[in-house]
Amino acid sequence: MDLQLKDKIIIVTGGAKGIGEGIVRQLANEGAIPVVVGRKEADNLKLVNEIIAEGKQAFQVVAELTDPKSTEETIHTVIRIFGKIDGLVNNAGVNDGVGLESGNYQSFVDSLHKNVIHYYLMAHHALPYLKKSKGAIVNIGSKVADTGQGGTSAYAASNGARNALTREWAVELLPHSIRVNAVIVAECYTPLYQTWISSLPEPEKKLKDITAKIPFEQRMTTTAEIADTAVFLLSPRSGHTTGQLVYVDGGYVHLDRSI
Repeated sequence: MDLQLKDKIIIVTGGAKGIGEGIVRQLANEGAIPVVVGRKEADNLKLVNEIIAEGKQAFQVVAELTDPKSTEETIHTVIRIFGKIDGLVNNAGVNDGVGLESGNYQSFVDSLHKNVIHYYLMAHHALPYLKKSKGAIVNIGSKVADTGQGGTSAYAASNGARNALTREWAVELLPHSIRVNAVIVAECYTPLYQTWISSLPEPEKKLKDITAKIPFEQRMTTTAEIADTAVFLLSPRSGHTTGQLVYVDGGYVHLDRSI
């Protein structure tokens, strides 16, 4: 299926690794020009150069998205180079373990900056150009907004906000034919996930315990599976889909644990 994304300019925050990398690679495969936004130029360039070496297109912008000014500068850079924006994937973030008891004011606010404030700011600054292109926004979210996890109040709050903003923006942007959807992730094996698992006393046992609770095939979701859904939602092929929270999680959130 041709997703009609050729030469579309799609910004992907946190695009150098993990889920973001998967989305960037699939966008490039579809003929789009993904713009990798991340704080480490070496990581950004590694991915971009690999894609270019395959005969595809990609670009990168170095940005520290916890700095509000950096979000606006990122959009200005993309417009200066390409003159348009056709889509935005808000993906950057980290489950940083700021809990109710363990956290404090500053750590909670800092976590919101890492995980949801830049979602708003990227969309806000990209909006004039998305209006022109009748583009699409995809927000990447997490199961913790639905299930809770314990010890991660700020990340859970951020993901609840991501879900709410997805539907709020979908309503606000109806007059401009801009579609807004979210892909909700449960257990997906990324470099950050690997780091967390490795920090535990018995990482292999913990991983087996987690995968045993994933209904579909008792395995982790792959970054490619997340990417396929995100890219479809960005494309004209999903032209009448907006305001949706799409769970790509092997049934983790909604299927009965007794199975």
